[in-house]
Amino acid sequence: MADEKSGIAQTDKSSDEYDKGGGYDKAVGAERGRQESVSLNRNITARIQNPLAGIPRSTLFKNVEDFANEVGMTEHIPLLQKGALVAQDPPSFEQVAELDEDEKDALRNEVLHKWRQPWSLYFTVILCSIGAAVQGWDQTGSNGANLSWPVEFGVPDVGDKATDYNTWIVGIVNAGPYIGSAAIGCWCSDPLNYYFGRRGTIFISAIFCLLPVIGSAVTQNWWELFITRILLGVGMGAKASTVPIFSAENCPAAIRGGLVMSWQMWTAFGIFLGFSANLAVYNVGRIAWRLQLGSAFIPAVPLLVGVYFCPESPRWYIKKGRYNKAFESLCRLRNTPLQAARDLYYIHAQINEEANIIGKSNYVTRFVELFTIPRVRRATLASFVVMLAQQMCGINIIAFYSSTVFVEAGFGTLQALLASWGFGLVNFVFAWPAVWTIDTFGRRALLLFTFPQMAWTLLAAGLCFIIPEENRAHLGLIAFFIFLFAAFYSPGEGPVPFTYSAEVFPLSHREVGMSWAVATCLFWAAVLSITFPRLLRAFHPVGAFCFYAGLNVTALVLIFLFVPETKQRTLEELDYVFAVPTRTHMSYQLFKALPWWFKRYVLRRKGARLEPLYQFEGAVAADQGRALSVSK
Repeated sequence: MADEKSGIAQTDKSSDEYDKGGGYDKAVGAERGRQESVSLNRNITARIQNPLAGIPRSTLFKNVEDFANEVGMTEHIPLLQKGALVAQDPPSFEQVAELDEDEKDALRNEVLHKWRQPWSLYFTVILCSIGAAVQGWDQTGSNGANLSWPVEFGVPDVGDKATDYNTWIVGIVNAGPYIGSAAIGCWCSDPLNYYFGRRGTIFISAIFCLLPVIGSAVTQNWWELFITRILLGVGMGAKASTVPIFSAENCPAAIRGGLVMSWQMWTAFGIFLGFSANLAVYNVGRIAWRLQLGSAFIPAVPLLVGVYFCPESPRWYIKKGRYNKAFESLCRLRNTPLQAARDLYYIHAQINEEANIIGKSNYVTRFVELFTIPRVRRATLASFVVMLAQQMCGINIIAFYSSTVFVEAGFGTLQALLASWGFGLVNFVFAWPAVWTIDTFGRRALLLFTFPQMAWTLLAAGLCFIIPEENRAHLGLIAFFIFLFAAFYSPGEGPVPFTYSAEVFPLSHREVGMSWAVATCLFWAAVLSITFPRLLRAFHPVGAFCFYAGLNVTALVLIFLFVPETKQRTLEELDYVFAVPTRTHMSYQLFKALPWWFKRYVLRRKGARLEPLYQFEGAVAADQGRALSVSK
């Protein structure tokens, strides 16, 4: 039956109410007041539809009025009705008679001046950036410390006293944060978010990023250090699973990628700061490694203090049925109350749409549904691929062990730390272009371009180890190709995984889905951290680098087949993107996109045309055209 209050049909997800062949059901669409409905489980024709499109004006106003009465927002009925009209057909707002000139001007600026946003939104992004810097600094504190703490605790992993046992111990200790994240921290994220919200979860995670870091600086043996690193991982996992979601849920669609990718950009900045701290204290004697590990507490302090000055995620409030609070948050995050009202009602309508296929669930069933509900399963697969690819590309063999690698290449301790500092600087500087390119060229396009570049630069860096050490080109070329590798990583596989994973899941599964994605990333980071010292000992640098160059090619194939584009779509419209069956997506990429690319860029046929995969309908089509015209 239809839900009279929202104009959204309430269908049983087990029933056969849609056309299995094309993903449409005209009967359900008619009940909604529009012509046809797109199945969120089987959108074979890849059509993307606005859930409010086609609803008659009088019906829409009645739905809004009933909604406002139900959630206690009767004083905002006129504003909500105007917002619903704009949400129903965004590009046609100029024809909405109820809007005054200031409101129309604000809507124009969403396209003409999309970076003109309220201070509260940018403050939220700044806090999220600090959270990312904590992550980066925590990762690199151990990089420089690896040159001295193993000797301090009697487990040297390089030199004459190195043993296989010692290399495994060093790997396990360095993997501690990622083991803690993948095994505990990420999976705490869902219940923490449920009870404490996004801000509360970030606050709790900041505590775990503060105290264990200080504890690691005063440990007396390797297993005490391992325990503090595990506890640090609990905070890192919960934070990494929550901060990108918090940022994604607060940002407008047009600039969501650019702002959410600040997670990686400021993680890169944290990595750079960590390398800087390593360099600053390397010559202070036996306590150098303690200062290198302990200094990572610094960025956790402003995160701990500042998070409650940010507005809470409006989508989290809506999920809890607290619509007035959601509206207050949106008013702080948007330029006008009209835009806040528009987004509030549109989110409400699409969440009702999601509820048709998902219904109510608990933590365990939500996790199981990551692999059983088709729309959610496709998001799970795509997020798994981009997160796994971040470890396959080899960036963390540099981030975790660059100092060790450079020493293996013949650098002295100071030279190795300086080279690592240069890597951190390149990683941070080249992350900046993605602020603009991620929403212009798209997440998928950036990955497909940068992975081949990372493969050949990593291969070149590995082969340069063959050059005799007495040749001056030996050190210079190794550093050059590692820096070039970082320059290609930073605007592509650097920002995309966390941005992508934060946006692809429906609201009902966003926390557990992000937990899955981050756990995937950090589990394989733990595997890399444990195995790389032994891999380096067995394969030597040439074999290790060539191995990861091959993994880059494998990751490229996986991304090409299983990762859909998400740029410039609202979080709710992505339901339709991930309703497209995986087989349909793969078939399109193999038999349409790949032949077109070969004709256009290999055979140089400028007249080659590629039929788009996604068919945007009605207002969504017009909105997409407007966004594309502005981006050009």
